[in-house]
Amino acid sequence: MFENMPWGKRNRLASIVAPDGHALMLAIDHGYFMGPTTGMEKPASAIAPLVSYIDSLMLSPGILTSCVPSDFRKGIVLRASGGNTILDPDIDNEELILDAAEAVKLNASAVAVSVFIGSEHGHRTIMNLTEMVNAASKLNLPVLGVTAVGKALKDKKEKRYLAHASRICAELGADVVKTYYCEGFEEVVAKCPVPIVVAGGPKLNTDKDVLELCFNAIQCGAIGVDMGRNVWQAAYPEAVIAGVRGILHENLNVTQALELVESLKSKKTKRIELFSETRDE
Repeated sequence: MFENMPWGKRNRLASIVAPDGHALMLAIDHGYFMGPTTGMEKPASAIAPLVSYIDSLMLSPGILTSCVPSDFRKGIVLRASGGNTILDPDIDNEELILDAAEAVKLNASAVAVSVFIGSEHGHRTIMNLTEMVNAASKLNLPVLGVTAVGKALKDKKEKRYLAHASRICAELGADVVKTYYCEGFEEVVAKCPVPIVVAGGPKLNTDKDVLELCFNAIQCGAIGVDMGRNVWQAAYPEAVIAGVRGILHENLNVTQALELVESLKSKKTKRIELFSETRDE
């Protein structure tokens, strides 16, 4: 998959992608524009029971240094673009918030840069990705290109757009692309020459929906998933992440994974809503 890359880059990617070729990422970077999101008000305690199941964390630099122990041994994917919040008219007006050298100092396995293809500030975000690719290549640091949508593009989670955006990320040098699952997703994968990781996206209705998303993404050719709210906003986060891991790394089907989730619910801690007044925008 990454055979033609320099050793340093392959070594970093090996902390994200398991030997079976699949990657289970846990996204907790939502706070960079959403603030204290429900379920992630206290990141350190929220992720503590989940890290044993995952291959890597996707998070912001500040949460890494303040909430993750220095003996953490899983992969680290650092959020490298930002500059807006949910209080802004849209979230596409991003710039780079982390440079490649600083990411290496933080022992990052990769950096993530969002692109908002077709948005008002799309050109700036495309240039963010190219700037990071050029800087990161000097340090053998992998770059994850994220096909973001924002408010103006919220209806763009369909095959034609996602294939277009994913291919542009690959064309500009992203080593891995993170995008959304959609009907006909196998075509998105086929048209993207670098591996794809599927975003979990907004909270789904049921645990079964989450597991079906993961299973279908892998069946269509994605190498993994980057799950966020659908894990740590679930009633039983540890049970759900165990089910997702079962699909990615133990070849479970949806029925088997759901049985695993249900069997673990009585043994795992239910998520406590720490601040009932907290609401996501």
